[in-house]
Amino acid sequence: MITFPKAKINIGLKITSRRSDGYHDIETIFYPVGLSDALEYVVSGLSAKDDELVVTGLNIGTNAENNLVIKAVRKLREKYTVPFLKIHLHKVIPSGAGLGGGSSDAVALLKVLTRCFRLGITETELRDLTLGLGSDCPFFVDPVPSLATGRGEILKPVKPFLTGYHIVLLNPGINISTRDVYLNCRPAHPKESLETLIQKDPCEWKETINNDFEDYIFALHPQIGELKNTLYSSEAIYSSMSGSGSTVYGIFRSKPELAASIKDFVIYEGVL
Repeated sequence: MITFPKAKINIGLKITSRRSDGYHDIETIFYPVGLSDALEYVVSGLSAKDDELVVTGLNIGTNAENNLVIKAVRKLREKYTVPFLKIHLHKVIPSGAGLGGGSSDAVALLKVLTRCFRLGITETELRDLTLGLGSDCPFFVDPVPSLATGRGEILKPVKPFLTGYHIVLLNPGINISTRDVYLNCRPAHPKESLETLIQKDPCEWKETINNDFEDYIFALHPQIGELKNTLYSSEAIYSSMSGSGSTVYGIFRSKPELAASIKDFVIYEGVL
């Protein structure tokens, strides 16, 4: 069985409060994009004593024991009977890039295992199961544009509002520590909800929709901020860093002519 786990971007990201459990409350829009990994599995032989994972493509810098795909299938086995698997993950979505690649991979595997082994897990149960793997995992159970609050697990689907726009994703190959970014954030309640702000034309978002992590990360890695500025110079109507970085995206009304200085950083271009 093969599946293609898709990435997401964040449109706006507000850190609204620190929680007593060590997490943070946020407000953001998760929006799916066409960039995807490839994930394939087969059932191992009867003599198998564990799962096997082979990762190709981008080097994500983790061993199998720490990969969310392996953690996901082991978590599933806490309640359901699933045979040992041979898994091949081909990485196209960079790690530490704010695109949710690891979470998407893990959830995609759980979804296909649920179908193939007829486990009878509902979407609600699957969201609860995946939350223990990552705060953005519940989104990938049904990855439609959604307003995310709480840790990111409280999801309210919104009508797709970027249909027909072009998007460009740039990644400079910098792995950002999500933990460090959250430790250096300053929570504040937004004056206006993202659900309201996204109803305006995207060309107006530059002044109203922001990612709270950008100031800290751009100071630490100026190159990421420069990529955002260059997207605007290439006539993006809106540009932002996604999640906790390091990917920066630009939204365009039509297919853009990109500045030569950023072409080497393009990891995806497409229509939303």
